[in-house]
Formats: sequence, structure tokens, C-alpha cells
Amino acid sequence: MNSQTFPQPDRDAASRWLKSYYFTRAAVAVVWFAAAFAVGKTSPSVAAALLVAYPAWDALANFVDAQRSGGLKPNSSQAINVAISAFATIAVAGALTRDLHVVMAVFGTWAILAGLFQLITGVRRWKIGAQWAMILAGAQSALVGAYFIKQATGSATVGITDIAPYAAFGALYFLISGIWLTIAQARRHASGRAA
Repeated sequence: MNSQTFPQPDRDAASRWLKSYYFTRAAVAVVWFAAAFAVGKTSPSVAAALLVAYPAWDALANFVDAQRSGGLKPNSSQAINVAISAFATIAVAGALTRDLHVVMAVFGTWAILAGLFQLITGVRRWKIGAQWAMILAGAQSALVGAYFIKQATGSATVGITDIAPYAAFGALYFLISGIWLTIAQARRHASGRAA
């Protein structure tokens, strides 16, 4: 697994893009979380739309990020994540015609795979900065995915509010990464002016 190396101007551009990307992903996750609890828990149709939209958004976000970061070919971990999330979108839509336990199993499998490839992407981008939070997010996603699968095999009622905290933690990690990059950029600019 090769770590991406960047000349300083390219690293600054990558850092600026990732900062806006992370803040956008945090905002979308917060809106999704709020909608899940405010409307999704009482409206099955809204819950279904939100459950399908979650991996679809992940696929789109990873695609855009990879394209802005040199394309899908050099960003193979994200290319794989795009495919995983696109397949999960279809699988969730299909599972919704059956049972919410099946939906939970699909979400769990997706969270494990997407989390592992997010972790790999974080390792590859380590030199850009703020990737420790993305690595932790990927690892936690895989662990939560395993918990979702355990819930899916149980008899207790499951629903969108069982998945919603996953989005909240994702928002937190993206927010931390965005703030971390913002502070790092401010420090670099300050040291550049001082020099």
C-alpha cells in the first residue's frame, strides 16, 4: 500500500479540498441523523428513502473526492468504496421489500467493507494531515457494522434509529478532520508570513 506523496503546493491544494469535503460530509450526516429521528422514525416511507440515500450519498461523495484527488485509478481504495456503496444502495432498496432485519444486515456488511476501505484511504493520505480521525472512523465503522449484523440476527425490533447514531459518529469524525485541517492550514500560513 503506497502512501501518497505531494509537493507542498499540491499538498496545500489537497488539504483545502479535503477540508471543504469533510465539512460537507459532516453537515450531510448531521442532516441525515436529524431527519432520521425527526421524521424517519414515524414515517416508514421517509425512513426507506433515508436508508437508501445513505449509501448512495457515500458512493457519490467518494466518487467526487477521488475525481478531485487525481481520479479513480490512482485512488483505488475509494474506487472500491464507490462500488461497494453503489451495490449497498441497491441491496438496501431490495432489503426494504423484505424485513428491517435484512436491511440491518446489509447496512452492517456495508459498514464493515466501507469502513475498511476508508481506513486504507486514511493511511494512504496520512501526509496530508488529519487522517488519524479518518482511520479511527474507518475502524469504528467496521466494528459498528459487526454490531449491526449481530442485531440483524436477533429478534428485537430494529429500525432507522438504530442506524442513526452511526451517522452521528461519522459526522463527528468528519468535523474533527475538517477542524484539524483548518488549524493546520492557519499555522502553515502564519509560519509562512513569519518567514
